[in-house]
Amino acid sequence: MSTQPPPGPYQGGYPQQQPYGGQQPPQYGGQQPYGEQQQPYGAQQPPYGGQQAYGGQSPYGEQPPYGGQPQPYGSQPQPYGGQPQPYGQQSSGYGYPPAAQPPAPYGQPQGSAHFGLAMKRRNVFGVWLGLPIITFGIYLLVWYYKIHKEMAEFDSRRKISPGGSLLTIMFGGILIVPPFVSIYNTGKRIADAQRAAGLQPSCSGGLGLLLIFLFGLWPLYYQGELNKIVDHYQGTAPGIQVPLAV
Repeated sequence: MSTQPPPGPYQGGYPQQQPYGGQQPPQYGGQQPYGEQQQPYGAQQPPYGGQQAYGGQSPYGEQPPYGGQPQPYGSQPQPYGGQPQPYGQQSSGYGYPPAAQPPAPYGQPQGSAHFGLAMKRRNVFGVWLGLPIITFGIYLLVWYYKIHKEMAEFDSRRKISPGGSLLTIMFGGILIVPPFVSIYNTGKRIADAQRAAGLQPSCSGGLGLLLIFLFGLWPLYYQGELNKIVDHYQGTAPGIQVPLAV
């Protein structure tokens, strides 16, 4: 009975060499660097360029500044040195104070919505007696037209017709009543002008109507009431724009 010798080192192929420690090598492409753990199946790697910001992880587009809090979506960063503004106000810029608003002209209150033209101051005795005697009554008609024109320019919100008032005085006497109605309404218009200037209305159309029969003093009375408005604006030249109180 013949005995076969044990297989030599070259019979049956080369023996499988085991690495140090007896561990099988990983599959193709699955070698891990020395000292690193293999990632479990399904673990996702961070995308390209998705490195963490210093101090913590932030979503894309919401990285806070160094040491700051994350801003809400859609908010704009504050300028350097600027303070947060209330809702509806614009920031003043890079630390500079907001631009100052120009002050209102002298004698004009802040926020005035309406303006008019200053009226002319006249001598009450000249209107009542002096100039009408010199001009044979013509000046009285001129004065009546002018004060209505000035009141219309002083407060353009009121519909005043200087020409219509003059014609009523000149030719309304045929019907007797229209001139008296016009003089009465003139007193009411002067009171409205006083109210627009911020004065307490003191002119009375009824008193003006009664003064027609008392030496014809109604022009003196009406001009004195108009002078109160002129004096309220500290002698502003006629035709200069002045603010209205109401």
